[in-house]
Amino acid sequence: MNKIIKLIFILAGVVFLVYGGYQLIKPESSVDLGIAEFETQNNNNAYVVLGIGLSILLLGLIVNRKQA
Repeated sequence: MNKIIKLIFILAGVVFLVYGGYQLIKPESSVDLGIAEFETQNNNNAYVVLGIGLSILLLGLIVNRKQA
């Protein structure tokens, strides 16, 4: 049972990290004026998702460690 929980935490952490990385690099809006193209990004939510993903991944790696 603990191996299943560990696997779920690790997979969820990886999914959150990938989604946060995607949010970090994709432009939110763009304007093309013919001569120039402008893109804007708001990365605040991406940093939150990356932090949550890293926390879940680390939690999954330390779950079920035997204590000395």
